[in-house]
Amino acid sequence: MRVTPVITVTALCLLDAHGHLLLVRKRGTSVFMQPGGKPEPDETPTRTGSRELQEELGLTVRPEELTLLGTWSGPAANEADTRLVATVFLCPLAGEPRPAAEIEELDWLDLDAAGLRGDLAPLLTDYVVPALLALRG
Repeated sequence: MRVTPVITVTALCLLDAHGHLLLVRKRGTSVFMQPGGKPEPDETPTRTGSRELQEELGLTVRPEELTLLGTWSGPAANEADTRLVATVFLCPLAGEPRPAAEIEELDWLDLDAAGLRGDLAPLLTDYVVPALLALRG
């Protein structure tokens, strides 16, 4: 019996003044997702989020400023036959994001138009966008 690999990540939801969600595309990929990444050994999800935000976008947010949106599991966007377990946080937009490290491109997603795009990670379309829309009421 084949065991499906599992990747654990922290993902961050940063919204601009218009309610658009910040997305990133990593170098060598075609799918947009939220910023974030894998934890270092013994790192909490909030510390992972804070560190990844600094590394990927040059933004400084303290771990205690992150608010849990949810934890979900689904297919990984960039790794075939791999499951993703993502702890997702709302995060204040603490400045102008600048792509760094492995981030090649930034984009802003109008949540109401998410269904019209074919270049979004499954976690984003299946769980995060619906959760953010539910928060709006």
